[in-house]
Amino acid sequence: MSESQQTETLPTSLNKTKLCSSLITETGDLWQTLRHEAETVIRDEPHLGPLVQDVILSRESLCTAFAARLSRRLAREDMPRAALEPLFNRVFTTNPKIVHSAHRDLLAMFERDPACFSPLEPLLFFKGFLALTTYRVSHQLWKDGRRWLALYLQSLASEAFAVDIHPAARIGCGILLDHATSFVVGETAIIEDDVSILHEVTLGGTGKNIGDRHPIVRSGVLIGAGAKILGRVEIGTGAKIGAGSVVLSDVAPHVTVAGVPAVVVGVSKDSNPASAMDQMLGCANSI
Repeated sequence: MSESQQTETLPTSLNKTKLCSSLITETGDLWQTLRHEAETVIRDEPHLGPLVQDVILSRESLCTAFAARLSRRLAREDMPRAALEPLFNRVFTTNPKIVHSAHRDLLAMFERDPACFSPLEPLLFFKGFLALTTYRVSHQLWKDGRRWLALYLQSLASEAFAVDIHPAARIGCGILLDHATSFVVGETAIIEDDVSILHEVTLGGTGKNIGDRHPIVRSGVLIGAGAKILGRVEIGTGAKIGAGSVVLSDVAPHVTVAGVPAVVVGVSKDSNPASAMDQMLGCANSI
């Protein structure tokens, strides 16, 4: 089995967790679309020509484009672009699964966000996508034992994008971080594939004990803006968390919860709330 087909190794109790369980292994079509869109941008808005030329048209692949965009956004005096870009390129090249994961994230944002009219938009402008891709690099560095550098990238992403994801957290593919500002993910959190998350969401812990203390979010979940999910609680497949809710206990699959503390208010009318992106609390059946 190739690396791009493997799922991340987890403890036995979580071996059914879906983390990048269905990766896109062919990136050529998306890359050609991005290049076509880049040419359109240059024609319609010449002021953006230097950016688009650097990030897309002068590059050979998604891998090098991702590295160029992240290094432009994250470069600092203590870690200039000349150091960051080769680092990102090495991580992407030696771990193609990260590129495939970012591919799925990019498509998720394009397909689910009605304000997004081109897959080039998230790559150039959406801090949710850029923060998530930075996390993917820092997570790989964390797994490789390069903890200090992983934490450094976490701090850069927090400063540049107002998104704070611990590099040890485990996150699947096809993730939409919509707006993303103030999104916080703790060290032992797990987010499965195909989840949609709005801004100001916290996946936090309780207490100071070491060990699993952050939430597990199953696939197909939609988490509304400002929701706080605290402790080692499990959000079941296809559940919906209302905006501003505080979740302190497990949520069953395909139900909608809301409130402080959150309580069940219905059964989700959507089989996959993450794809439907209906943030209203409409329910198929009242409870």
